[in-house]
Amino acid sequence: MGSFNQAMMFLVETVLQIYLVAMLIRLLLEMSRADFYNPAVQFLVQITNPVIAPLAKILPRSSKVNIAGFVALYLIQLLSLFALVALSGQSVDVGMLMLLSVMRLLRLLLTTYFMLIIISVILSWVGQGFRHPIIPLIYQLVDPVLMPIRRVLPNMGGLDLSPLVAIIGIQFLMIWLGL
Repeated sequence: MGSFNQAMMFLVETVLQIYLVAMLIRLLLEMSRADFYNPAVQFLVQITNPVIAPLAKILPRSSKVNIAGFVALYLIQLLSLFALVALSGQSVDVGMLMLLSVMRLLRLLLTTYFMLIIISVILSWVGQGFRHPIIPLIYQLVDPVLMPIRRVLPNMGGLDLSPLVAIIGIQFLMIWLGL
């Protein structure tokens, strides 16, 4: 494979992965009922709406889950893998690409939560005085993951070990699932 094809594969995968992360975060923010008027949420809605809006006219919306958004997320991941396979010159197995798309989206979800939990821990140490619009969104994203763990863990005298437990759990899932 030539260096141009490798460069194109890198470019296609990077651009589509960034877009997939933006779309995933938008969907997670919708599920956590984040502040819609936050400028960061508005940005995510503007860049992802051209893909989600047409599907939203066809697919119904569940109470908390934007089904059209998740279908769009899956289709973009599938198209991304199809483009990478086509650029590499390999034969296409559609069934394998469909399964691989699900696995890659699951890895993306777990990696995103891993990073968000790390960021929230760092912000809890140093970011008490920051007034950036993204900071409350980070806490709104990680709270649904950390709150069930906080309910189970005993009180440690002000020390919150739920991020550590969540990170260990995420790593366990990634290893167990082979992601």
